[in-house]
Amino acid sequence: MATAGWTLILVGGLFDLFGCIGLVRLPDVYNRLQAAAKCVTLGTCAILIGTAFISGQGAVISKTILCSIFILLTSPVAAHALARAAHRSGIELCDQSVVDKYKEAGKTIG
Repeated sequence: MATAGWTLILVGGLFDLFGCIGLVRLPDVYNRLQAAAKCVTLGTCAILIGTAFISGQGAVISKTILCSIFILLTSPVAAHALARAAHRSGIELCDQSVVDKYKEAGKTIG
């Protein structure tokens, strides 16, 4: 079980690292939000589950499961709320973006 735990922690750390690189390298707020939401959701949950595997204690396992569920529920919702606020405040997509369905339809979010 310790090997699986350390593997999950390593994978989670890599997801978090790639998410941080995405925050620096991606061109606009919408792409950066996607990178941030993915790294928090996948990376942090993998680290928490790996910690539960390594620990093996009931209290630690229950706390990591509760924290993982909380992160799985709140991280995508927070990213959506931030993207919606950015779109409603008029922040444009980067020049390389190909499709903006809301702009094409003349709609606003909300």
